[in-house]
Amino acid sequence: MPILTDISTLYTCKLDGGQDEVHPIIGATIAWEDETIQWVGSARDAPAGLDTAMQYSADGQVVVPGLVDCHTHIGFGGWREDEFEQRIKGAGYLEIAEAGGGIQKTVRQTREATNEDLTTHCLAVLEEMVRLGVTTVECKSGYGLSEEAELQMLRIYMSLKELQPVRLVSTFLGAHVIPPEYSDDRAGYVSLLCDTLIPQIQEDDLATFCDVFVEEGAFSGEEAEKILRSAQDAGMQSKLHADQLSDGGGGALAARLGAISADHLEYTSTAGIDTMADAGVVGVCLPFASLYLNQQPMQGRKFVRAGVRLAVATDFNPGSAPSYHLPLAMMLACTMSRFTPAEALKGATIHAALALGLESSVGSIEKGKRADFAILDVSDVNHWMYHFRSNACTRTFIGGIPQD
Repeated sequence: MPILTDISTLYTCKLDGGQDEVHPIIGATIAWEDETIQWVGSARDAPAGLDTAMQYSADGQVVVPGLVDCHTHIGFGGWREDEFEQRIKGAGYLEIAEAGGGIQKTVRQTREATNEDLTTHCLAVLEEMVRLGVTTVECKSGYGLSEEAELQMLRIYMSLKELQPVRLVSTFLGAHVIPPEYSDDRAGYVSLLCDTLIPQIQEDDLATFCDVFVEEGAFSGEEAEKILRSAQDAGMQSKLHADQLSDGGGGALAARLGAISADHLEYTSTAGIDTMADAGVVGVCLPFASLYLNQQPMQGRKFVRAGVRLAVATDFNPGSAPSYHLPLAMMLACTMSRFTPAEALKGATIHAALALGLESSVGSIEKGKRADFAILDVSDVNHWMYHFRSNACTRTFIGGIPQD
């Protein structure tokens, strides 16, 4: 039975308690068999019969659960660095989109990419994420926006599960924006999603979740409800891109639909926050999008005070969040959205797992869970977030296997 010893502080990050309760153990040891944790606790309390034949050392460093990035768009073709300069010069998100840029540009580039191009891109991103301590990743479609291209991306995600060690969770985001060929037939595109794509995704078991971008220039609340109700009937759980650029009632809609999470939430009203809290909807903070778009950040303290469980994710995409660096997103959640370091850690571990329905298997270091954890060259979680470095992770374990 492999064990990890010499841990200065182990942050177990159980689901119990508030946003800032990360349940540290000083001088800890972890033991696992196959992929599953068998024992965790203070080294002085380790069972006498614990087999130590295969022993790893944390060298006196900190250990945290494998990080969970619960909102990404990793599958895309091309980049949009020209828009980075345009925004600096004052162009707005909707202005760029109306000129043919934004999501529509990535749709064109993704449709032109081959399976091999997209697979190679995703593998390279996932390899870099593992080095940062990330062990579980949600992957959205949404840059194909046609029957063929959306199914292609979801099938690529399925194939990636066999090609690399990160646990992947697929989300169908056909309702990202209206594609150009349906610009004069919104109802026709919504029907394509509800009547053709969702049944096909259900039949082939290609996605766990269905997501909708509810915003001006994307989808209305009424359209979102129709799409998500169809997906629920097909067995997919709901997620929403909500209240990113304005208060469109997305947080309240997520609560009414019983969505597992509502993501962005920069402009969610106090009433919307309270409704999310009552419904148990996880709020997902995406600070890269606020940073790159120069938008108001999510008001984290309001959500914490209301009792909403918060996750932190990268929103990695080629336009508004072109970074997959989850520890940096955590630091920005602290500086921009006023999370404490402990709150950000819980947000990138067990609360992120909760936003994916995986809280029983990943996101914390507890007996019976998957042996996913990261070793960090830091003194504690406060110093990790305060003294930001390119990468403090010295080793990542996935399913108990070191990813060297």
